[in-house]
Amino acid sequence: MRAVLSIGSNMDDRVELLRTVFEEFKDEIVSESRVYSTPPWGVEDQAEFLNAVIIVDVDQTPLELLHRGQALEAAAERVREQRWGPRTLDVDIIEIEGFSSETEELTVPHPHAAERAFVLIPWMAADVNATLGGKPVAELIGNVPQEDIEGIKVLGSIDKL
Repeated sequence: MRAVLSIGSNMDDRVELLRTVFEEFKDEIVSESRVYSTPPWGVEDQAEFLNAVIIVDVDQTPLELLHRGQALEAAAERVREQRWGPRTLDVDIIEIEGFSSETEELTVPHPHAAERAFVLIPWMAADVNATLGGKPVAELIGNVPQEDIEGIKVLGSIDKL
């Protein structure tokens, strides 16, 4: 199963926390973006995030993939105190090829991905032909407010940070 994961961190050692996800999926990564510094979204009075996208081929169910990401978040001691607030690690399933779900536990495609430059820009870098909901990600980026795009800065590949 091919899946797009958006990962982010704005607490503690952000680079090292992102590395845990790259390490966990190292044998299953098909493509990856560089790491980006991105302004906070939703709740703006917090530190900048580091974000990246990895595209993986995994031999597990969507729920198993979700639980794998949640285990990485738990290992990073993520606490869910405030929606869109600071976090040690966020591992979001953005899309799973040929799969959709709208349950309380798992919603795929991610319901807000098309609105978030910090997802779309790294995703486009990982897959120039990416689509979400039948629309090219490149087109979706054009619908995001310009100020959201302007705050995003590429830092480099995870192995060089």
